[in-house]
Amino acid sequence: MERNLALIALFAALIAALGMVPKFTLAFGVPITAQSMGVMLCGTVLGARRGALAVLLLLALVALGLPLLAGGRGGLGAFATPSVGFLIGFPVAAFVTGLIVERWRASLAAVAAVASIVGGVFVLYAFGVVGMSVMLDKSIPQSALLVTAFIPGDVIKAILAGLITAGLAKSRPSSVLSRG
Repeated sequence: MERNLALIALFAALIAALGMVPKFTLAFGVPITAQSMGVMLCGTVLGARRGALAVLLLLALVALGLPLLAGGRGGLGAFATPSVGFLIGFPVAAFVTGLIVERWRASLAAVAAVASIVGGVFVLYAFGVVGMSVMLDKSIPQSALLVTAFIPGDVIKAILAGLITAGLAKSRPSSVLSRG
């Protein structure tokens, strides 16, 4: 129990730390950040339930006003921007990513990368596109076209998440709870 709580807090901090990597904001107001890779790692390393809880902890702290999102954003105002769908989708993305890694027993690097693409790209984009559509008053197809700018970087992040997870499993097998 204590170990789980510590790991959930640690991974919430990891996502926040990845927000310190300089962001690049696209013209329509959604930033490209490294935080989505943290969400992927929550799932691949902690598993579905703990990964989603780590992301929910981060979002609760953001809602309370802590500037933990890329660019030092925080507070309830962060949930009234074009990136709101991505924020709402973060815990679902971590859960789906973790669920795939927990259930699919093949090479961990490949499974974690594929799970990160499914959960951390497809699932996350589904939420992100809807959020952008609402906040920018655009159609779903128009919003979907806008997110295509994120695809190459997010695929790279997914591959990195797979490699990091496999490396962690090799050096400290007991630390990859999604395979425990």
